[in-house]
Amino acid sequence: MANTIDVSSFKPGSDLLCTVTKVPAAEGTTDTIARLMRMDPENKKALRRAQRMRRQRMLVYNRGNRDWYSREKPARVVRVEVGATFTLPYTLELANELRAVGECLKIQAK
Repeated sequence: MANTIDVSSFKPGSDLLCTVTKVPAAEGTTDTIARLMRMDPENKKALRRAQRMRRQRMLVYNRGNRDWYSREKPARVVRVEVGATFTLPYTLELANELRAVGECLKIQAK
């Protein structure tokens, strides 16, 4: 890890503006960035709405006198691509995750 982030300059509760500078080769790092992207308030709202709509469109049919549910697959709201920008509220629990993916993200306090 050549490029580590100094998270001591960020205050808990402040918003961080993150931009993906390169797509990581490791799947675990990609998953971590995607999880951080899902913490963006706009993405959280989209995920909540998508879950509600899936529940409303759930098909219930009868098989052998039992209810069976046909539920659609969830959509991918976030994509880890170069140039993707997201905002997330900083908490102390995120410090280690931000350090781990620091070489793939450009992070600045808002």
